[in-house]
Amino acid sequence: MDSPLPQAATYLAAAASFRELLARVPPDAWDRPGLGHWTVRTLAGHTSRALVTVLTYLDQPAERVERESAAAYFSGLDFSSSPDITARAVAAGEALGEDPLATVDGLLARLQQRLPRETDRVIHTIAGGMRISDYLPTRIFELAVHSLDLAAACGLAVRLPPDVERAAAELAVQIAVGRGDGAPVLQALTGRAALPQGYSVV
Repeated sequence: MDSPLPQAATYLAAAASFRELLARVPPDAWDRPGLGHWTVRTLAGHTSRALVTVLTYLDQPAERVERESAAAYFSGLDFSSSPDITARAVAAGEALGEDPLATVDGLLARLQQRLPRETDRVIHTIAGGMRISDYLPTRIFELAVHSLDLAAACGLAVRLPPDVERAAAELAVQIAVGRGDGAPVLQALTGRAALPQGYSVV
């Protein structure tokens, strides 16, 4: 049965791609530098939260929409590496346990069973009430970006599924436009100007 949520298939593809990458992490890599001051384990744990939060939020209905798009989700919160984000990432890394792949396999199995049965409705997220169809693209983005981070940290080659790559790139542009940076990003993508060093849409 096809899911009434068209984003579900791309999200599950992003999750499966992350799982396959995780399977290739060298056994001695977990304590290596991952991203910034995070270890590989912390980075993998943070990425796994893109699975955990979906399962959690599906059980948290909300009464009204407070963020009307995936781009609005990112514009409404500070996603820099704050102490709260780091604390959650460290805890998530520890929660992966001695067999991170088995932990992620369990999460993925639950998502594969549940998401195809879901219809679009309003759920409570850290940013407030959102439709599932608007929240899932934020998780696709996180899985895509941090899978690339994880691959770089471990010296692994990775190729994202085309639909995942497209969805994440489209959202990045939408976030930039929402920030008022649409023109500079367009100029950079067409080779007409460079973005400032360290520029990020999140």
